[in-house]
Amino acid sequence: MLTLKIIFWACLILVFYTYLGYGILLYILLKLKKIFGFQNLEPILPLEESLLPEVTLMICAYNEEDVIREKMENIRQLDYPKDKLCVMWVTDGSDDHSNEMLAEYGDEIKLVTSPLRKGKAAAMQHGLQENKAEYVIFTDANTMLNAQCIKEIVRLFMKKEVGCVSGEKRVAARCSGQTAAEGEGLYWKYESTLKRWDSEFYSAMGAAGELFAVRMSVYEEAPSNALLDDFMISMLILKKGYRIAYTSDAYAMEYGSANMAEESKRKRRIAAGGLQSIWWLRSLMNPLKYPTASFLFVSHRVLRWSITPFALMALIPLNVVLVMMKAGTVYTTIWLLQILFYFAAFSGYLLEQRGKKNKLLYVPYYFLFMNINVFRGIGYLRTHKSSGTWEKAKRG
Repeated sequence: MLTLKIIFWACLILVFYTYLGYGILLYILLKLKKIFGFQNLEPILPLEESLLPEVTLMICAYNEEDVIREKMENIRQLDYPKDKLCVMWVTDGSDDHSNEMLAEYGDEIKLVTSPLRKGKAAAMQHGLQENKAEYVIFTDANTMLNAQCIKEIVRLFMKKEVGCVSGEKRVAARCSGQTAAEGEGLYWKYESTLKRWDSEFYSAMGAAGELFAVRMSVYEEAPSNALLDDFMISMLILKKGYRIAYTSDAYAMEYGSANMAEESKRKRRIAAGGLQSIWWLRSLMNPLKYPTASFLFVSHRVLRWSITPFALMALIPLNVVLVMMKAGTVYTTIWLLQILFYFAAFSGYLLEQRGKKNKLLYVPYYFLFMNINVFRGIGYLRTHKSSGTWEKAKRG
């Protein structure tokens, strides 16, 4: 019985630490850092716009004819000198009217096309061959940027130790009751908070493809079959000793997935890409070589993409056995709490199937949904490990 108890508590502590404990610990460490006078000096932009650096805004697109005009109108609203900004569209095997529509913008954009679809990572490399700027900002076709985002990103690059800047992803729902979008939005609010704290403590642990930028002098190409190319690119820069700065003042807004089935496609790919990235970045988990980065990387990324979902599922049979063995009141109490949690998640699922929503129920439902898709991601990786292409999730 003692062995079962040890395993049970190890799993419970691991689950708590991964999803709540790490955030609490990081918050305390940041408070201690400020108490002892360790403050990060904020960089500033050149006062004259003529001194601003040249920047490339790159949009890699595959069959995005439905959003091109909206995206271009959004780009026109960006507050950055036009003579310092190169807007580059890279189309990867598009067989709709994307290329014809983009050609209409003439010299306003730089259009790079490829007849074959090889995946986003390959499209990025194709576009970078045509790039001349030191700073390249990547964004998706279906995300809208705030007007000040480029200046904010460039401002953070004024620190020489910053090799990558990650903007904030914000998720909107087209209508109330859209479980996939609202669940994703809630998750990203929490995730954004952790990213900000990571960045304030040392460095953000990766960037999201909706909006991130790199300093080309320290850029390293991600594997062409990378499922999370944005994450790999940013983390390879971190391995070189540079920081990934995070800012919520540069953000990309997009609609959440149309429904939970579409959201599952995205979660499976992210889970698969996470496992793929952990293997490629395994040397970053060496605390002797990367003392601070390894702590953040394992706590924020590795655990939730690998071990913790298994620990979460193991709690169920372990708890049942301990209750049957009459191990004690505490185990019965935890079992009852588990039953309540899974009942709430199942109720959230039933409501979602009927097109309804309850805020108290979709939190456990979405949490469980994310972890289940880690297991689905294992199967996804087996079938997609040799290719960086994937099926896009339909947005709401």
